[in-house]
Amino acid sequence: MTRAYNECYLNDAMRNLGEAFNYAVNCCQMDPDEFMALFLTGSTADLFGYGVPQFVCGMSGTELAIRVIGQSGLHRNFPEPADTYERSPEYWGGWVLAYYQWFTGRSFRDIMKFISMKELIGMYHPLHEAGEDKFVETINAVIERTHPSTKLQTLRRAAGYSQKSLSAKSGVSLRMIQQYEQRAKDINKASATHLAALARALGCNMENLMECY
Repeated sequence: MTRAYNECYLNDAMRNLGEAFNYAVNCCQMDPDEFMALFLTGSTADLFGYGVPQFVCGMSGTELAIRVIGQSGLHRNFPEPADTYERSPEYWGGWVLAYYQWFTGRSFRDIMKFISMKELIGMYHPLHEAGEDKFVETINAVIERTHPSTKLQTLRRAAGYSQKSLSAKSGVSLRMIQQYEQRAKDINKASATHLAALARALGCNMENLMECY
């Protein structure tokens, strides 16, 4: 699905995932990583990430949490939701995670390989007062520390290009370049058109852009 499609539901997705984590942790007394593990089980996280309306705006965040917990086979009497959500670190954690997933195109499952929900929620101070882009930069820095740069990123930096300037020179969209560099998309499966355009812009062979896994 396209970014434009997901953008239509972004505010709903951010609000509902924030509400879901707040309800699971503060009302149901669940560990945030336990709830995330349940969220990742089955297809719910993928459908939510794709922007399927049933999941991002067809139910409230509380209903989403109850669905996730209920489908896990855990039997509990679900408490009434709290009156307010937006001030809790757990709400912020779910809210900003939904933004990061939309912005990068990474799956929730892939994001959780690099950071736990406890660690993410622990960033509430001071990042909750910063813009979403600051959070994106912070998580990307965490990923970069544990995973070496892609060949595309290395060649781009060596050529003195920013991602934006490489996009302008090559004709490959900025978002696509970001996804290749973040490994959200596998450059080895990129179209020949994209590879050729990037190689021309960087003055290298297409093979130089391919990753060895």
